Amino acid sequence: MAISKALIASILISIIVIHLVEADQMVYADASKGSPSKKIDCGSACSARCQSSSRPNLCNRACGTCCAQCSCIPQGTSGNRDVCPCYSTMITSGGQLKCP
Repeated sequence: MAISKALIASILISIIVIHLVEADQMVYADASKGSPSKKIDCGSACSARCQSSSRPNLCNRACGTCCAQCSCIPQGTSGNRDVCPCYSTMITSGGQLKCP
């Protein structure tokens, strides 16, 4: 009787451990194939991106929204949109590009 209780307890613990390991692997795999794993400093990246904008406050606000969602800002003050596909495909409700 004691052996069967110990056996059942060890089987249950093994199942729980296996389940936790599989869940951890799934989370790690999802994180690696989703957005870039490293976070960027959106404030400084957007300041650099919007430094030559004629409307810097508007540019920084739009850039911050895009950066928060995409975790990516193209280099330079304009162009280079191919580097960050998420950033380059976001549009406003009016159909124009959202990200500067």
